[in-house]
Amino acid sequence: MFDNKSILITGGTGSFGQKYTKTILERYNPKRLIILSRDELKQYEMQQIYNAPCMRYFLGDVRDSDRIMQAFNDVDYVIHAAAIKQVPAAEYNPMECIKTNIHGAENVIKAAIANKVKRVIALSTDKAANPINLYGATKLASDKLFVAGNNIVGAGDTRFSIVRYGNVVGSRGSVVPFFKSLIANDTDSLPITHPDMTRFWITLQDGVDFVLKNFSRMQGGEIFVPKIPSVRITDLAEAYAPGLKHEIVGIRPGEKMHEIMCPGDDSHHTIEFDDHFVITPSITFFGKENDYSTNNLGEVGKLVEQGFEYHSGNNPNFLTTGQIRKLDEA
Repeated sequence: MFDNKSILITGGTGSFGQKYTKTILERYNPKRLIILSRDELKQYEMQQIYNAPCMRYFLGDVRDSDRIMQAFNDVDYVIHAAAIKQVPAAEYNPMECIKTNIHGAENVIKAAIANKVKRVIALSTDKAANPINLYGATKLASDKLFVAGNNIVGAGDTRFSIVRYGNVVGSRGSVVPFFKSLIANDTDSLPITHPDMTRFWITLQDGVDFVLKNFSRMQGGEIFVPKIPSVRITDLAEAYAPGLKHEIVGIRPGEKMHEIMCPGDDSHHTIEFDDHFVITPSITFFGKENDYSTNNLGEVGKLVEQGFEYHSGNNPNFLTTGQIRKLDEA
């Protein structure tokens, strides 16, 4: 699917972008693989590792509509990964978060349509479902924009879909590197926000593979949600530092006890497949009628029960401390 095609990743120097780049180069022969980001140092560092002839490094910000329009020229597939993601940073810098996560999404949609990009997948987050913090609210708005993009395109062929998943093991700014840095500095305790807190857990490679597969599945307008395990924050701390004392520090501004990926209010739009869920659009696209119960790979799903909710606390699949360690080793 990606052989001899041009692929662009916004925010491509992040953890996801680097793993995605590695995977694409190992499995396919793209015509161009474009890394778009605003950090020249990260681009320089990434270029020392990934410097295949097909690689292109574009300095630019998704806030800059002219630069995005230029970068999307002759591109077939786009992965929109650029975002301001840190919850506390978003709470204290709200307009910056809005400019990147909402206005940036609008610029990506306009540029994709104008340049006749075939397919766009935007990365979302569990925090976009029933959001209580600004980051989640901006990503919900972004999700809605990308769904509506399938209507805005009119008779054009560009299709937009969303992938939503939970915390990525070991990604920059996440709890695992934080815990590891404390342990490396001989801390006498690990800070725990709340002993009952849970989170969805996915490896970076699993996230990349899920996105890749959904380019083949998508019809446009879907929110794809993988079935992934949950972790208890106390088990996470125990996995990395067995027997170390836990210090309860309280829930931070904008945090939830459990993260939701399929809200109960969307149950009448949620279809369950063997290894994932699809939240279908709540709006009708002009001149298009998609049957989302069967995707482009021929996989068949069924509507969930009314009121069904998929969150990290009611997930039937929880990782043990041993399984957490194995994931980390992998």
